[in-house]
Amino acid sequence: MTALMPDRIAALISQDGPIPVEQFMMLVLTDPEDGYYTQSDPIGARGDFITAPEISQMFGELIGLWAVDSWQRQGSPGRFHLVELGPGHGTLMADALRAAQIVPAFGEALNLHLVEASPTLRERQIETIGLPLIHHDTIASLPGDAPLIVVANEFFDALPVRQFQHTPKGWMERMVDLDRALGSLGLPQPSRRFRFVLAPEPVADPVATLGERIRHAPMGAIAELARAAEAIMEELATRIAAQGGAGLFIDYGAAQSGLGDTLQAVRKHKRHDVLDEPGTADLTVHVDFERLGAVARACGVLSFPAIDQGSFLTTLGIDSRANRLMREASAKQAEAIAAGRHRLVDPEQMGTLFKAFGIAHADIGSLAGLPMPEEN
Repeated sequence: MTALMPDRIAALISQDGPIPVEQFMMLVLTDPEDGYYTQSDPIGARGDFITAPEISQMFGELIGLWAVDSWQRQGSPGRFHLVELGPGHGTLMADALRAAQIVPAFGEALNLHLVEASPTLRERQIETIGLPLIHHDTIASLPGDAPLIVVANEFFDALPVRQFQHTPKGWMERMVDLDRALGSLGLPQPSRRFRFVLAPEPVADPVATLGERIRHAPMGAIAELARAAEAIMEELATRIAAQGGAGLFIDYGAAQSGLGDTLQAVRKHKRHDVLDEPGTADLTVHVDFERLGAVARACGVLSFPAIDQGSFLTTLGIDSRANRLMREASAKQAEAIAAGRHRLVDPEQMGTLFKAFGIAHADIGSLAGLPMPEEN
């Protein structure tokens, strides 16, 4: 992980003044030269965090069966594009495709696409999956000639957000500045220490910008605005409305829009100060599923309300799959299988914090494991 990122941010602030939280996140996470995701492999025991596909093969297997079912609900087209956003090590897709082999026609019809910017992770994905695939830097280059079945796990949480704070002057945008406190005391000024500050002027029309959720917000409340996530959802939904298909997105966040500062950093599997040595820790935010659903519906697709990950996986049959695996496993393996299931579905683990959310072409009507779609 680069040591240059704090210096680059400090130089930028020294030259141009405080930068929005959104710009700070973009620099730290996706800068082509020094970004956290573009220059490292942060996943796994040796990295900074672990994701559901690395916890248990059952996660990817059930998503694979979900994809097969969605393809069948679309009418089993003879050609379609299977897409994963932010595929990490490729573990989810490898497990999904193995499970999908029970329907050979699905594998014969699919073209595999992975949206991944990191050269390091791209190499790992090719090795893990072992099948022909096409990599994309962004969703913009995905093909438009056949239905799309899109899956993503812990993708939207890594997209940058703007933050606004309610003050007596109005809603002010939250910024990142150099911490000049020590310098004001006549002490040596550290060049790479940062702090949060507020923009000098309030937002002109805060309800139009931030929505109805802010009307009765208390002083000090923070509202987040995920324009990058909304733009990606808009493009995916527009494509699915035109091409057919469905999307499944699993991430952590709230089913209903709310308020609060959800920006957090994780380093070596522990919480880390967001502003301390940026570039050395993962930065994430909670996903606003209600807002993404509204964006999708406006594009003409069905939006399926977010449901707890534990409920989603249980409905798809994780208990039956775990029992079958344990019958064929050693005692030690069976213990690991049970532990993986517990971590994925238990409310005290990932079961309620993580949500599953879906969209689909109107012809599909329903998706496995998800509540019926919301009205437009």
